[in-house]
Amino acid sequence: MQNRREFLKTTAAAALGAGMLLGCSAGPGRRSPFNINTLDGKMKLTFFPYELQLRHTFTVASYSRKTTPDVQVRIDFDGYTGYGEASMPPYLGQTVESVCSFLEKVDLGQFRDPFMMEDILFYVDGLSDGDTAAKAAVDIALHDLVGKMIGEPWYRIWGYDPSKAPDTTFTIGIDTPEVVREKTRECADRFNILKVKVGLDNDKEMIQTIREITSLPIAVDANQGWKDRQQALDMICWLKEQGIVMVEQPMPKEMVDDIAWVTENSPLPIFADESIQRLKDVQNMKGVFSGINIKLMKCTGMREGHKMIDFARALGMKVMVGCMTETSCGISAAAQLSPAVDFADLDGNLLISNDRFDGVKVSGGKLILPERPGIGVLPL
Repeated sequence: MQNRREFLKTTAAAALGAGMLLGCSAGPGRRSPFNINTLDGKMKLTFFPYELQLRHTFTVASYSRKTTPDVQVRIDFDGYTGYGEASMPPYLGQTVESVCSFLEKVDLGQFRDPFMMEDILFYVDGLSDGDTAAKAAVDIALHDLVGKMIGEPWYRIWGYDPSKAPDTTFTIGIDTPEVVREKTRECADRFNILKVKVGLDNDKEMIQTIREITSLPIAVDANQGWKDRQQALDMICWLKEQGIVMVEQPMPKEMVDDIAWVTENSPLPIFADESIQRLKDVQNMKGVFSGINIKLMKCTGMREGHKMIDFARALGMKVMVGCMTETSCGISAAAQLSPAVDFADLDGNLLISNDRFDGVKVSGGKLILPERPGIGVLPL
């Protein structure tokens, strides 16, 4: 006689022909969600603080740090476990205390099964006006849980081709020429594109130092560091000559008209980072930036990130998916979206020395998405 779990899997497979896969038509190799009438028990949310240790001091235009506060999350249900995390770099304005306080309020036991994802995440989002990283942690864990119950990774549930996952950039923070050379030598033969933080008074020195070592394409992130639009444009024109391929957030987010002017005259695509957070912000980016950078910790997770990609594409904008310093949990969650974007900056797990998960890999500079279900991670 079949045990309960085998029965559920059989039920899921039998339902495939009915096209029950989260509203998508069933296709070859797809399994539909379990019949909700066969589910019992309640979802259990647990969490704990976890400080991420950076391999090198990380410096951007506004601060330096050696660690990043983080909260690890899991949702357990019916023998399955979904993993999530909240990462809080200083500029996000969230803390371990604020994340834990938010998560204490989350009551998933009121929902009869995890497949009620729209209702669950609508409820979670409505608990406060902010707390985006905490909401992302729940979102990621829920996606991981449901993906495991379906038995498929989310890129397949969404219909993405994993072979289209792009190269990821590898980030080099602002530092002395000696340290920049060292960091560049460490990564130049492992990646196909670098990302360089600029926005201080040594921008040209940073680029010229890297060019001593490698001719790889470079994406630059000014982190709002340039304050004069003509100087910003002049710098971008110079960067174009140095083999730079895109620029993130050249000026403060409040300087909307100046950014739009820079974008209009720039020889390189200009992407919004600090200027954009959630789905509601995408419309306002049209005509100001060439594209948007989606980060799960800012947009509340995979559900909204997926919607932001579709909306930006409808507006004719480019898309990149980025990250904070995160474990392979958060990075693997964001990587599920990567086959649908133009640029990926998903190296946050590579910058830390205490990863808790095995997940997405980088081979020859390219993101290799795991075939495991959910977000594809295993705890170490």
